[in-house]
Amino acid sequence: MSEIASGAVSEVTVSKPAIDLKSHKEFMGKLIELYGDLFVHDGYGDMRIEMKILRRGQKEVIIHCGKQYRYVMDCDQALSNESPLKALLKRDILA
Repeated sequence: MSEIASGAVSEVTVSKPAIDLKSHKEFMGKLIELYGDLFVHDGYGDMRIEMKILRRGQKEVIIHCGKQYRYVMDCDQALSNESPLKALLKRDILA
């Protein structure tokens, strides 16, 4: 009998890399500002976030909310959790 069928499902914890929120202060401020504007707006609103891995251990983060707000942030752990082969292939593609 499976664990799910017997009701004995165990929790799985996944360790996530720590993020220095101080370096993301400007981005988080804009995100909160845009969310507040959308929430008080008396109509329909739409917001989405797009992230791309760039060269040299950076990520591009774009907030789409009527306009596009683009941020480029350092991200040392962008390729660190992948297999060495996959990381090398991505580095070659991104170079």
